[in-house]
Amino acid sequence: MPRITQPGPRRPAVTGMATALVLTLGVATLTACGGGDDSPTVAENKISAGQVPDYYPEDYADLIEAAKKEGGKVTLYSNLGDDNMAPIVRDFKKKYDFIKTVDVNELDSDELFQKVLSENAAGESPADIMISSAASAWADFSGRKDTVLEYDSPEAAKLGDESELLPSVYSMSKDPMTIAYNTSLVEKAPTGISDLAAIMKADEGTYKNKVTVRDPSGSFGFSVTRALTEGNPEAWDALETMLPLTRPETSSGTQLEKIVAGEYSAGFLISASPAYPVVEDSAGLVKIVFPKDGTVVLPRGIGIAAEAPHPATSKLFLDFALSEEGQRAVAEGGLSSYREGVSGEGLHTYQEVVDAVGEDNIIPVKYTAVSKSDADAWLDRFNGLAKK
Repeated sequence: MPRITQPGPRRPAVTGMATALVLTLGVATLTACGGGDDSPTVAENKISAGQVPDYYPEDYADLIEAAKKEGGKVTLYSNLGDDNMAPIVRDFKKKYDFIKTVDVNELDSDELFQKVLSENAAGESPADIMISSAASAWADFSGRKDTVLEYDSPEAAKLGDESELLPSVYSMSKDPMTIAYNTSLVEKAPTGISDLAAIMKADEGTYKNKVTVRDPSGSFGFSVTRALTEGNPEAWDALETMLPLTRPETSSGTQLEKIVAGEYSAGFLISASPAYPVVEDSAGLVKIVFPKDGTVVLPRGIGIAAEAPHPATSKLFLDFALSEEGQRAVAEGGLSSYREGVSGEGLHTYQEVVDAVGEDNIIPVKYTAVSKSDADAWLDRFNGLAKK
């Protein structure tokens, strides 16, 4: 399978993307996402400290007590940036005041799985929770023996059948892929992939090398682009027009930076989670649309490592991330909550995507393994069009 090369979503900066880092999120740094008087207002997330929903099992109090004995610490391996994780960590610590340390190790989307495997082979891994949107990498990892802790979250029944992506791997968010464009360079907003292809075909000289596509040699790019063609086979016709005129990039953040700078006029299959703050900060220079001829939606998987040093605390974190309180924090961090009832100013949800394009025009990325022969055949077709 293709190997991912990009970091997880984060707020792009004109000066360049940050490299992978390890950070301990403390109380002082978790008061808000963003900062300053110009930060968008976000609906307050009211946390019922120490209280759990009445639909939780009767012995859940025993799980909380077990977590207290684990020392108030949990370690996350995640492909998400600080802006994304800060509200979740902040509110998890509000929920359980005995949680003192949440270590967030920011890693590439499938690098984190390789890190867990190599650390376990060496004797021990500090990873408790894994969060990644690398669908095929999750499928490969969870298919191995003793990698994911078996756990039936009491929140699953409230989230629907699609909440469990793989055994004991749950969807933390459902993040849409967008078309992003520079309004000073693209006069009329494209309505979808086919419409963008028509715009480019009508003025090839203007758009040659001025539109960016996600590089499918990485597992993120492969997952979302292949999902587009599987969910809407007519997209191949659009790609035949577009790919000879496009330039691939391995990061949504890089794509957005270059759209802001005018190096690109537009880009497609760009994750909304890093795009939302760029749109908010750009004063109308950058806008995004959900393609009406098929919006790819990528669930973000969360699961507990089978060898987690803090299994009870890990279960509390996973349940919180899926709860109504946790999903509001997820949405505050720029991801798309899919839990019914989550709404409010500054919160992005899966429902807003459905409202924009209709349920029939949603293309979900499936968490299934793809054989090497099928992956190679698909990549050969894609790369063949790009070289025309």
